[in-house]
Amino acid sequence: MAFANSSISDIVATTIQSRTGQIADNVTDNNALLAWLKKSGKVKTISGGSSIFQEISFSSNGNAGYYSGYDLLPVAAQDVISAAEYQIKQVAVPVTISGLEILQNSGKEQIIDLMEARMEVAFASMANLIANGIYSDGTGSGGKQITGLGAALPVANTSGVYGGIDRASWPFWRHVVVDTSGITAATIQASWNSLYARLCRGMDKPNVIVVDNLTWGLYLASLQALQRFSGTETGKLGFTTLKYMDADVVLDGGIDGNAPANTAFFLNTKYLHWRPHSARNMVPLSPNKRVAVNQDAEVQILAWAGNLTSSGQQFQGRWDNN
Repeated sequence: MAFANSSISDIVATTIQSRTGQIADNVTDNNALLAWLKKSGKVKTISGGSSIFQEISFSSNGNAGYYSGYDLLPVAAQDVISAAEYQIKQVAVPVTISGLEILQNSGKEQIIDLMEARMEVAFASMANLIANGIYSDGTGSGGKQITGLGAALPVANTSGVYGGIDRASWPFWRHVVVDTSGITAATIQASWNSLYARLCRGMDKPNVIVVDNLTWGLYLASLQALQRFSGTETGKLGFTTLKYMDADVVLDGGIDGNAPANTAFFLNTKYLHWRPHSARNMVPLSPNKRVAVNQDAEVQILAWAGNLTSSGQQFQGRWDNN
């Protein structure tokens, strides 16, 4: 017989509501960079505002210096802290069920199974969209896309505005680029050595290198058999990894990989941040069911808002072998 239980009419809303935390975790864990940011404690929600402000230190304190005995110490005010500004980007995945589908499923378990299947599709769609956005330059979908690594670390590193700061005017906001071509397995490590050295400052150094299929193959071929080892921590996160210096080399290619071809991103995740909105982190747009005015259907929208931000561009690098 047809389902008469009134709670079933809220099946979309309740199914999404019960899984929002799991979906948020799964989307984060499904992407190598986001998993690293999560492990590094660089996932921090925002609670409001028209944009996302990421605090940055752009200069040293000019009062620092040597002194002796009763020397007067400089105490002039120092303006050394500012902020980069990022737009809030939004992602949505509608999940629907028609009145006919409710009628055609004659038991509660069948409807739950139907919604579980659709939730899996919604989760995969959300994860894929965000994983693609992590590498985007923010211009996709009419500028509504996440301002990902394509915007943060383009091949041209001396021009363009990122986070509201003009690289041409502020050298401290420029990432390091090695723009090369024709690199082989015999020469890739020397090329990487040059880039890595330019990204180190004291304890600051790249801790993860994200690569595509082609770059992965080159680096793998450059290693001797006994040097092929994985990073323990990243291995626990479920990603295929190798080691370079102290950094994990992570394959973000494979089937439908999003990393650009012949590219490696040398990242210091201390200065990268994933900033979802606290009220829109893979949650339904409304707590109750949404019923179409002119259709026999129920719909709920799984939504996310936020962006990828940076607080230290000089510690990030891009290796381009195109």
